[in-house]
Amino acid sequence: MAKEGEVVEHPHKAFGWAARDSSGFLSPFNFSRRETGEKDVAFKVLYCGICHSDVHMAKNEWGNSVYPLVPGHELVGVVTEVGSKVEKFKVGDKVGVGYIIDSCGSCQNCSENLENYCPKHTVTCGSKYRDGSITYGGYSDSMVADQHFVIRIPHNLPLEAAAPLLCAGITVYSPLRHFGLDKPGLHIGVVGLGGLGHMAVKFAKAFGAYVTVISTSPDKEKEAIQHLGADSFLISRDPNQMQAAVDTLDGIIDTVSASHPLLPLISLLKSQGKLVMVGAVAKPLELPIFSLLTGRKIVAGSLIGGIKETQEMIDFAAEHNVMPEIEVVPIDYVNTAMDRLVKADVKYRFVIDIGNSLKPSL
Repeated sequence: MAKEGEVVEHPHKAFGWAARDSSGFLSPFNFSRRETGEKDVAFKVLYCGICHSDVHMAKNEWGNSVYPLVPGHELVGVVTEVGSKVEKFKVGDKVGVGYIIDSCGSCQNCSENLENYCPKHTVTCGSKYRDGSITYGGYSDSMVADQHFVIRIPHNLPLEAAAPLLCAGITVYSPLRHFGLDKPGLHIGVVGLGGLGHMAVKFAKAFGAYVTVISTSPDKEKEAIQHLGADSFLISRDPNQMQAAVDTLDGIIDTVSASHPLLPLISLLKSQGKLVMVGAVAKPLELPIFSLLTGRKIVAGSLIGGIKETQEMIDFAAEHNVMPEIEVVPIDYVNTAMDRLVKADVKYRFVIDIGNSLKPSL
């Protein structure tokens, strides 16, 4: 068991980019991966998405980061080795790993394929394994993970497009499925049009819903409707538009991570409508209870998804051609990309070309 602050040396050399402190600045980093165990899958990382939570983790904005920190929980690549008891994968398979890389395996959540809600789950970067060693994420050349937490990538889904689905995709797919907002003909609202929001639009449309994007930015209307396929657009700061849409939505996926009022959104819901929060808002929001009582409405939350559901989502995306809008960048652009991400200067997800740009240091 590793002691606090102790760096565990494993058999296989690895290379990536890491933050050393809460400045969040990333630079080249040599480390090691564990030996491939009997139930492990080892793979060469080819692409890794940049998620906003990578910024939070690199800068320790949630107060639980462990340094040195190699970010990245949207990593995909090709299998290089499998353990003797691995049955799901073989060398050469296209695979990926998302936000969760381990869980207890014995609690009720784990038994119900909800590893994401396991109180002892381990995240892919900036956390610790059961032996105390640090988890290093996908801004690196390789990964080793238990086969249970590895996702098979369909052959017709480009790897660079698959990467963001492992977080942004499942984060919106899961609540749409779980809360029954995946039925054709439903009227679904999507609040915010960023990395999560644009995927919510695409999945909702693939389910056959009528989709309304709700945004503070009028200049996003053309993009939402003409490019992403939304059916209508509401400017949340326009009281006339919001009033005209009262009692029209069956459900809303709220992807905004900044503080914002909930009452205008709840008012848009039909009776028994559901407002599902997936944006990680740091400060508490005011919840207007009376507006819930008068329509038996629900405000709920959802966090990524379990492994089984993530595989289901990836397969659905491949079948229905649901892919994120991405900007592929080299690893030495990562600090600039993170700065741009904070400014919402990306449409809509950065993906690092690990395979072609990550070169080991001498």
